[in-house]
Amino acid sequence: MVEDPQGARVGAPVVDDADAPVAVTTRSGFDESVHRGTVVALERDGTIAWSAGDPDRGIYARSALKPLQAAAMVAAGLTLSDQLLAVVCASHDGRAEHLAAVRAILAGAGLSEEDLENTPTLPLDPDASRDAIRHGVGPAAVLQNCSGKHAGMLATAVSNGWPTAGYVAADHPVQRLIVESLAASTGAVEHVGVDGCGAPAPVVPLVGLARAVRALAVDGHPVHRAMTGHPDMVGGPTRDVTRLMRLVPGLLVKDGAEGVHVAALPDGRAVALKIADGAGRARAPVMVAALRSLGVDLAPDAVGEVVLGHGRPVGRVRSLVGAP
Repeated sequence: MVEDPQGARVGAPVVDDADAPVAVTTRSGFDESVHRGTVVALERDGTIAWSAGDPDRGIYARSALKPLQAAAMVAAGLTLSDQLLAVVCASHDGRAEHLAAVRAILAGAGLSEEDLENTPTLPLDPDASRDAIRHGVGPAAVLQNCSGKHAGMLATAVSNGWPTAGYVAADHPVQRLIVESLAASTGAVEHVGVDGCGAPAPVVPLVGLARAVRALAVDGHPVHRAMTGHPDMVGGPTRDVTRLMRLVPGLLVKDGAEGVHVAALPDGRAVALKIADGAGRARAPVMVAALRSLGVDLAPDAVGEVVLGHGRPVGRVRSLVGAP
């Protein structure tokens, strides 16, 4: 075993006994790929209804942490309308409504998009991306899907009289308060890396993620109200998080890079999952099956993942856990 320049163990196993087979991809009637991962489903009282793999394992929850990060900012004095708070929780598509919300947060704090320190990209939404290119707009921080979270971090810094420059650094007061809040709500922060957007990326227990997001829903937290009241701001019209929140009233749903998904209802039922190989295509089918296993009224194919062959559907991703 050797160390890479970032301190990772080169050759360390990514899949181990903490994972279980959770989904399979079928093409033309033949099983093509099996996805392993970890899933935990919580009862109304917060106890574990069932799990696949080790629910106590630590994961980079990535953007699935955004509701909890936003809750920490609210506790630190961030005050926004529900629509603007929803975009703080978002991995948005970069559509016009998302960009307007991000700019409104910044303007309310006396800042502009020039103060954003997240990674410049083009929008996630294909139409918005093509429109940006057509108008000669290149990658920009405000277009990146995490710009709402970053605008919220900047506004939180301003409301507390903290510096805005360097707000993504792990030792900045905004980031310290977020990590401390995450440790308290999830039970532990095992490690802190760097997320794709440049902000710190904490490692938390999967079951801790489920219970912390569950608490937001059960408590009727402003973050829960904002996300469920404005699901389009959290993703976009075609995104699985937005579609699930539209289908199930009161259901808070958030995705994260590398196959992370979390969902919770005000009655206490909740699910968190991590696909070991990071395959985003396995997330939604497993989440739907897990929610159905808890009695949530969803069709088996409510949010499916189609496999294409020569441009037409020839298969799908199906869950191996939860309800059929």
